Amino acid sequence: MNGKVVVITGASGGIGAAAATSVASRGASVVLVARRETALRAVAERCGETALPVVADVTKRDDVRRVVRTAIEQFGRIDVWVNNVGRGITRMPSALTDDDIDDIMRVNIKSMLYGVQEVLPHFTERGSGHIINVSSMLGRAPSRAFRSAYNGAKHFLNALTFNLREELGESHPGVAVSLVSPGVVATEFGANAMHGGPDSRTLPNAQNVEEVGEVIAWVVETRRPDVYTFRGAKQMITAFQSQLGEDPPA
Repeated sequence: MNGKVVVITGASGGIGAAAATSVASRGASVVLVARRETALRAVAERCGETALPVVADVTKRDDVRRVVRTAIEQFGRIDVWVNNVGRGITRMPSALTDDDIDDIMRVNIKSMLYGVQEVLPHFTERGSGHIINVSSMLGRAPSRAFRSAYNGAKHFLNALTFNLREELGESHPGVAVSLVSPGVVATEFGANAMHGGPDSRTLPNAQNVEEVGEVIAWVVETRRPDVYTFRGAKQMITAFQSQLGEDPPA
C-alpha cells in the first residue's frame, strides 16, 4: 500500500480489528481508534511497529479532532479514514423510544459525520484522501424488523455517503468516498446490540470477519466507490427491492 497512513475507528475488535491487521500486513501504517485500551493495544501488537493505538470515543467531536491531530503529528499525514464504529439494536419499530433513536444515531451517524468533517480539511488541503464508511446490507434491504432503528441509521449513512461523494466529486475530485456493505459477520455485533439479541457468531452463513477485513483492505488499495463483502450480495439486494412499490396506473 506504499506506506499509506490509514485511520480505522472501532478497531479494538470485529471488523475494525480485521481490517487493521489486513491493511498493516500490506504495508500500511495504521492508527487504531477505540475506547477499550487493553483490546486496542492487543490489536496494535498484531499489526506491528507502525501501528498507533489511540484511545478515544468517536461519538465525541473533540476526541475525533484529537485523533486527527495525533495521527498527523505521528505520521505527517493521513491518507485514508475508515469510519467503522457502529452498534445494533434489537427493538421493533412500534416499541422504539426517544433514547433508542438518540443512541443509535449518535453511535452510527454522528461518529461517521465527525470523522468526515474533522479529517476533510486535511484531505482538501492536500488535494487527496480517501473516506471509507462501513455500512450494512440492512442499509439497502431493511429485511429484519427487529433491527428497525439500525436499518434506518444505515440508510441515513448510505445517503450521506452518496451525497458526500457527489459534493467532493465536484469540489475536490482527489478525495475518494467509498461505501462498504457487509452482511451478517461472525463478530460480537449481535451480542452487543442494545437490548440484547441473537449472537451473530451463531447465525447461519455468517461471514468470516477476516474476509471482510480483506475486502476493506482491497477498497483501500483500489478506491472502489461501492462494495459488498460477499458474492451474490448485489443479487440479494435486487431481489428484495423488486418487491417494493408499483408504478401508478396509466
